[in-house]
Amino acid sequence: MMRTLPLLALLPLLAACARTPSPIPTDEPLSPVQAACRDEARKAQSVDDFARQLNMNNPNNRDRVMHDMRVAELRAYRDCLRRNGLASPGGVESPGPPR
Repeated sequence: MMRTLPLLALLPLLAACARTPSPIPTDEPLSPVQAACRDEARKAQSVDDFARQLNMNNPNNRDRVMHDMRVAELRAYRDCLRRNGLASPGGVESPGPPR
């Protein structure tokens, strides 16, 4: 019992280290074009396609599909910005969940 107590105390710290895709940056105020692109990205067909695959009772499926939805939303947002002549936000692509 004495050995398991310290190990159980570390579980919340390990859970905090889980990686998720970064959200669309909201630090600076959005221009009207950026706001329109954000709305378009949230309603994108590719995001809806992934949402139909979501099974909240299966943790592996949930993590994979949520990641794929986020990536699809970010891709749609950047594509919309590019179509409207705006620069895409910088950064690197976040790593996906193991498959």
